[in-house]
Amino acid sequence: MKKNTHPEYRPVVFRDRGADFAFLTRSTATAEQTVEWEDGRTYPVVDVDVSSASHPFYTGRTRLLDSTGAVERFRRRYGR
Repeated sequence: MKKNTHPEYRPVVFRDRGADFAFLTRSTATAEQTVEWEDGRTYPVVDVDVSSASHPFYTGRTRLLDSTGAVERFRRRYGR
């Protein structure tokens, strides 16, 4: 790679606070915060809203968010 053209590619911790899950990988993502990892080194940490530990597709738990009652209207209309 050409110097001073590409962003720095380094180890970064991605953390899902809702699921209490974190993983270390390499990325170009930047972060202000740091965290001490299991190996004793300090890495930048990026907080994410959803990860494989909290996403319904991977966990098998589905969440139904229905604030308008559309699901109930559908069930009444089609008898389910």
